[in-house]
Amino acid sequence: MDSAARPKHLAIIMDGNGRWAELRRRDRVFGHLRGARIAKRTIETCAELGLEQLTLYAFSTENWLRPKAEVNFLMMLLGRHLKKERATLIKNNIRFSVIGDLSRMPDVVIDEVKKTIAATMECTGMRLTFALSYGGRQEITEAARSLARKVAAGELSPDQITEEMLASQLQTKAMKDPDLIVRTSGEYRLSNFMLWQAAYSELYITKVLWPDFDETELFKAFAHYASRERRFGRTAAQIQMMSPDVLSPRAEVK
Repeated sequence: MDSAARPKHLAIIMDGNGRWAELRRRDRVFGHLRGARIAKRTIETCAELGLEQLTLYAFSTENWLRPKAEVNFLMMLLGRHLKKERATLIKNNIRFSVIGDLSRMPDVVIDEVKKTIAATMECTGMRLTFALSYGGRQEITEAARSLARKVAAGELSPDQITEEMLASQLQTKAMKDPDLIVRTSGEYRLSNFMLWQAAYSELYITKVLWPDFDETELFKAFAHYASRERRFGRTAAQIQMMSPDVLSPRAEVK
């Protein structure tokens, strides 16, 4: 597939680990282990293909409501894999970053996150972002609070607030909005993921559970994306006359 037909920024809602394990009469943690391996393969494949950004919805704010034993296992698995894969990220020139409320994460996980961010800071290839303890509504709420504090301090008037200004207060301010959002397991919802950023993202829903999402399924998602005409509110005739570089609802912040 032509690289121009692939998204520059792919975001994935990785769903179905528990159901995959239960269908095999195994404990849910078995599905999470398999899911972690699929995430590793997906990261490496996307980096090899030259994607600019990959964002994985690894743990939502709502996931804290799951059974304590499962949450503890997920935290252990996350910390272990960050430590184990740090050298691989560097080898593949992948820069690691995180969005979400890290204050709720265990200290050992926060430590591994910080070490991985620091270790890959000079990498110039694909930007890999983990959404950890992340919620889109919470992110927008915090951005609104930030602007409200500026208004209260007399630094800003309400009439001066623009979309671009609010976007600059989001944790994703240094990221391009996702071109394509993939959700596995067949659920037709965003589940509080990148609600602001997804305004013009193409959506691809597959019934395939995340532990079965292999390279073939990834390319099916890319084929779907390539078949779409992204107009951002314009007409098809206008799109044909415009450069692909300007077809974006929000410019990338450097």
